[in-house]
Amino acid sequence: MPCLHHVQHPILLDRITRMRDRRTDQRLFVRLLEEASLVLALEATRDLALRPTPVVTPLEETQGVVLADAVVLVPILRSGLGMLPPFRTLLPQAAVSFVGALRNEETLEPSVYLDRVASVTPDACIFLLDPMLATGGTAATILTLLKERGANRLRLVCCLASPEGIRRVREAHPDTVIYTGAIDRGLDARGFLLPGLGDAGDRQFGACPSWRHAPEQER
Repeated sequence: MPCLHHVQHPILLDRITRMRDRRTDQRLFVRLLEEASLVLALEATRDLALRPTPVVTPLEETQGVVLADAVVLVPILRSGLGMLPPFRTLLPQAAVSFVGALRNEETLEPSVYLDRVASVTPDACIFLLDPMLATGGTAATILTLLKERGANRLRLVCCLASPEGIRRVREAHPDTVIYTGAIDRGLDARGFLLPGLGDAGDRQFGACPSWRHAPEQER
């Protein structure tokens, strides 16, 4: 499987453009993120394993298939929470773990402040969810944490990514598969994606002082 999937679905591209627009209000942004994430979820689950199962239709018994893979969803707090509902719609049987990280504005390095990741079986498929892959530091750190808990089938799903972030993740975790809807031009001096869409956390949940000094989009 290729390590990078640049998803070019028309619905996804439309939603990302509307998410970028500074005039998009909070309520609409949340809806657009969920719709974009649904398209990404469909792409990222395309090769999940199936197993045969009998099914009785109103007319006769036949053979069907059901999902066979164990799945764990890991949204990165707080902005990754907006991607969780569509993934749970498609994968209601999935386990969910949570991890939170903040990035130091001066060093640009992340620190994990919340770890609710249980041990996982090696054959489980793990989906790490975050709308933005900027510097790649947070993603790389959390992928390391997940591997320490036993994960080895890792997929990072984001709406936007920078070349720098993709490169950092691929260098640290070449076995991780990345799904993204857009590869932006790059990063500014503060690690912000350009052209980006602003702070994905603030645009979903509103700005608050405790988060202003560690913008989530600077990952």
